Amino acid sequence: MVLAKVGVDTLKRLEPVGSLSEERLRELADLCYIDRVSTNLDPFRMRSIAGQTVYLVRGEMAFTYPGGASTVLVGSSEEARHPLGRRGAMFASAKAITDVELVRIDDDLLDIMITWDQLAATEAAHQTKAEPSDGPSLANWSIMSGMFSVSNLKYGAFAQLPSAHIEELLNQFKPIKVKAGDVIIREGSEGDYYYVIESGKARVERLIGGVSMLLAELKSGDAFGEDALVSEAKRNATVTMRTGGTLLRLDKKDFIELLREPLLHRVSMEEAQQKALAGAQWIDVRYPSEFQYDQLPGAINIPLSEIRNAFGLLDKDREYVVYCQSERRSSAATFLLSQRGYRAYLLQGGLWQASGERRGG
Repeated sequence: MVLAKVGVDTLKRLEPVGSLSEERLRELADLCYIDRVSTNLDPFRMRSIAGQTVYLVRGEMAFTYPGGASTVLVGSSEEARHPLGRRGAMFASAKAITDVELVRIDDDLLDIMITWDQLAATEAAHQTKAEPSDGPSLANWSIMSGMFSVSNLKYGAFAQLPSAHIEELLNQFKPIKVKAGDVIIREGSEGDYYYVIESGKARVERLIGGVSMLLAELKSGDAFGEDALVSEAKRNATVTMRTGGTLLRLDKKDFIELLREPLLHRVSMEEAQQKALAGAQWIDVRYPSEFQYDQLPGAINIPLSEIRNAFGLLDKDREYVVYCQSERRSSAATFLLSQRGYRAYLLQGGLWQASGERRGG
């Protein structure tokens, strides 16, 4: 097995990966890789497919399914633009007919990126139709490197943020222009705001024995100010801008409220099926390319990025059960529908939990 970096052009050909913005694709390209496997080998014997979205991008592979059926997939085909193992049952075994190249992407990483990218696009589209306002424009937020950096979304400031709160978060963050030398947080003061550096650099210092000691250097994508907000304590350090730039600021009240799990009506698969039998409508909020290959019977497809277009069209007297692969996109859609007065329910755990497999995006 030989590993190699993935190019952005390769990712653009894949579904639903290719729907991500150019900035997100460049970040993703640095976080996934091409797995090169020789003829007659099973790529998944040594490295499992579990927890990953995998694509065949070059060569030919044979797949055998439970029950004995088999298929051959060619890397350059239309079928190969979609993840392996997404058409009903997972394959039982696989073998490279020729030398092959596979792209492997972490499931959870991809799900996070798609959720935030779609919601940012939704907000941008909505604002272009709305009346002009004095508030921050979100039209360019999806290309911002700070708040929307992959490391921030998966490992950093927003990793634990309930995705149903993402839209409100976008509306509440305020961009603040800063200059070199500006003191943003002063040690010993009350906690009032939470910050993300969109652009620029800052230094974190603390008085130790009467001497100011440098604790950290902050850059685009780094967040600060949460400690005092969470612990209700005084600021424990001073943060000063080293350069000019832009900060994204969230006040204490919104910080606390947006980090709490929203009140969503979750239902198990069994409860959801009972609702469907009683007339509830399944809503799949994934991309059409995902819906096409892995949908629940009777479901309609309204991608999260288009959920606003459904307002006024759906029947408020009918119940809806919303799902995606995980709960990320579906919780956001359920929250938005509920805010508008729809009787929306969230499929607990999404298709991953319902199928017993943590697969998909």
